[in-house]
Amino acid sequence: GLQRPEFLIVDGAGGLEKAVAAVWDGVPVQRCTVHKHRNLLAHAPERLHEEITADYNDMIYAATPEEITVRRKAFLRKWRLKHRAVADSLEEAGESLFAFVRLPPSQWRSARTTNAIERLHEEFKRRIKTQTVLPSAETAAMLFWALLASGQISMRKVDGWQTLASKPIAQPVDLAA
Repeated sequence: GLQRPEFLIVDGAGGLEKAVAAVWDGVPVQRCTVHKHRNLLAHAPERLHEEITADYNDMIYAATPEEITVRRKAFLRKWRLKHRAVADSLEEAGESLFAFVRLPPSQWRSARTTNAIERLHEEFKRRIKTQTVLPSAETAAMLFWALLASGQISMRKVDGWQTLASKPIAQPVDLAA
């Protein structure tokens, strides 16, 4: 019964992206940039982690789609030569790593990552860990909202909330490298 979303943020699980495409073909899907960063580091020796992080952050946190495109190409050129597995991993994410540029820039910070929702989920799990089973989905929802209302868990403010009504633009980032 869910309505077609305008934009989705996922952690990078391939099955989830395929399921979303099967149900809502054409919805922009953003891969979590934090998860991809961890994945890039997993493909390289520790001695390269600081350099990969600097290059990755330079690209992901660029101010405009054009700057992101230029820095993405530079990242791929450099890491294809220096440690190909890192470049291959970045290319694997494709356009979905940069879907956030379809949104107003004020929303980019919140749209790049799944961390806000994951943090909320972890806090909820921590609060209910003593209960082995909740009797129903309604009970879980009631408990969640009670914890929110009491201030025991809190949601991070969504950056750019004033522009949430804006529809994502259709133009993805240029991936030709």
